[in-house]
Amino acid sequence: MPGAGMPSDRGGVEDPTADFSGTLKYRFKDPSLLARALCHPSQAPGPLDSNQRLEFLGDRVLGLAVSELLYTQFPNENEGALARRLASLVRRDALARVAANLGLGDYLNLGRSESESGGQQNPANLADAMEAVIAAIYLDGGLEAAVQFIRAHWVSMVAEDREPPRDAKTALQEWSQARGGPLPEYVVVSEDGPPHAPVFEVEVRLPDVRACRAEGASKRVAEQAAAGQMLEILPR
Repeated sequence: MPGAGMPSDRGGVEDPTADFSGTLKYRFKDPSLLARALCHPSQAPGPLDSNQRLEFLGDRVLGLAVSELLYTQFPNENEGALARRLASLVRRDALARVAANLGLGDYLNLGRSESESGGQQNPANLADAMEAVIAAIYLDGGLEAAVQFIRAHWVSMVAEDREPPRDAKTALQEWSQARGGPLPEYVVVSEDGPPHAPVFEVEVRLPDVRACRAEGASKRVAEQAAAGQMLEILPR
């Protein structure tokens, strides 16, 4: 598919990002911001031409907007509970979920090899671009525009957890220590994939419990997934 801002075969539309702008329900005064937000490093002509700088900014804007939303929605929760909610709502999985719901992958501007390897569906690519889109809205329309967009797409996820989510690694550690056991041991079994999209396989081990393995785009993500798998098989 053609990259953002390049000729398209969609009925002669020259700028396919215009379609995505409609999906976002935000009209850009500077469409080049959206085009850059959708430009993956594999397609950028230079290191400063991709969406990575926007991703950096969007992460901070998202954190602020979601923090304010949580502060308002849960007036009786302490800092620790709010922090756990925030971590769950700004992590890669949440960003990729919103991006997938918006069909963002169809508009990603990817290099050929990245595209041929399924980059449009890669959760890391989707999450990074989603943060970049948030930054683009912020730069184009200000904080209020960005906050409105974030609220529209995150408020349903905020409502999904009646109780603050528990960190899987912390929950597993607490389970073991409550029974006089050691800390869980995490071992990197393998590391595969290209440098820009690594895949880590991690195994978590506890005495007298079947070891569990999981994969993730980072060691932290893989460790959390492995811990979550072990929690599912532990005796209650």
